[in-house]
Amino acid sequence: MSITLSLKELLKEPEEIDKMGIPQGIVHDLVLRLLFNEGNVSLSRMCDVLKLPSMVADTLLLWMQKEHIVEVYKADSSGLGRLSYVYTLTQAGKERARDSMERSQYIGPAPVPVEMYEQAILLQTNKPYKVTPQQVQSALSQLVLPADFHRRIGPAVNAASGLFLYGSSGNGKTTIAEAIGKLIAGTDPIWLPYALAVGGQIIQIVDPLIHHPVGIQAKRTKELGRVDHRWGLFERPMVTVGGELKMADLELRYNPIAKFYEAPLQLKANGGMFLIDDFGRQQIKPQDLLNRWVVPLESRVDFLRLQTGQTIVAPFRELIIFSTNLNPNDLVDDAFLRRIHIKVEVSRPDDKMFYQIFVDTCKRMNIELDKNVFVYLLQNWYIKTGRKMQGVHPRDILTTLIALCEYEGISPRLTPQLIDEACRSYFVQVT
Repeated sequence: MSITLSLKELLKEPEEIDKMGIPQGIVHDLVLRLLFNEGNVSLSRMCDVLKLPSMVADTLLLWMQKEHIVEVYKADSSGLGRLSYVYTLTQAGKERARDSMERSQYIGPAPVPVEMYEQAILLQTNKPYKVTPQQVQSALSQLVLPADFHRRIGPAVNAASGLFLYGSSGNGKTTIAEAIGKLIAGTDPIWLPYALAVGGQIIQIVDPLIHHPVGIQAKRTKELGRVDHRWGLFERPMVTVGGELKMADLELRYNPIAKFYEAPLQLKANGGMFLIDDFGRQQIKPQDLLNRWVVPLESRVDFLRLQTGQTIVAPFRELIIFSTNLNPNDLVDDAFLRRIHIKVEVSRPDDKMFYQIFVDTCKRMNIELDKNVFVYLLQNWYIKTGRKMQGVHPRDILTTLIALCEYEGISPRLTPQLIDEACRSYFVQVT
């Protein structure tokens, strides 16, 4: 994937339909389907939905008028001329629209060529995120961790390649990964196309659950000038999946009814972070999942296949995080672990860290700390029982304690009796 254009050139608003880089038929079909679906459509509405420049849309509609495909339904008296026109399909236009709906039911932003997307991603990911130690420490400040823990995480974020978090459950792996995602999202935003065109097919990229727009005035920036509306400026994405992940989620997903593709999760995560939480508990075998990632992690490109058999070579430019509470050696082989350069164990807290977590949790929950009650908790529910401490325990025990107090109609407070009752409810005790 060689870069031949600058980002400014890639994002420049096209003045003619021929300069959009996609077959004119795709644009025609989008206009036909929008008119067929909504009946009467203003030029401004068409530009908003299809992300077309007003000049391109107006020229196209003028041609469609001459071909008796559309007609002017009404014109406002706003003095804006053709920009105020509302259009509708003629009978001949409706027949063409029905044929278009048979080919695809996609109605949305006009796509950009996949080649332009590849170049734009490379241009926006060819430098590290440049997060500082202070930023990483701040992002992890909600957690009680060893003093130098940020030094294990920061290099992986800046390298934006791979990170393997492992350790027993309940000690903050998911929270750490989510904090990294928010940190990455707060770096420079990224330009992404709403959809791609390849082989006459459309692939929807932007997902409103994942991609959060960054507002700019009238799609114009000082550095780039007026930007093609088919591109949006977004926070760097964070995709999180757990046990529900299936192999199909990592491939192009074709909707046989709507007849267009949805991008796989790793394509949606490009330029940001992809977290595979609870790794090893997915509906697919860990080895199958890992085999799927070997080439992308090594070469930083991914290979996707259309139903026609055509293969797309797409950038794989994201920080991928595997998080597991299982033994990594039981899940993966050495060949795969070599490709994840940074492995970080998130271990159980020691007595001092556990106390600090308990203190912080009391503050957040507005419960007055009683050190004697904390010692009672430690002695009776950990030391005597041999139970191992987990970072999540203070939050869960105190949440249970508050629920008990609310049920009794009393103010939450720390007493040995309430601690015993909360722990008996929280911990599983087999007799």
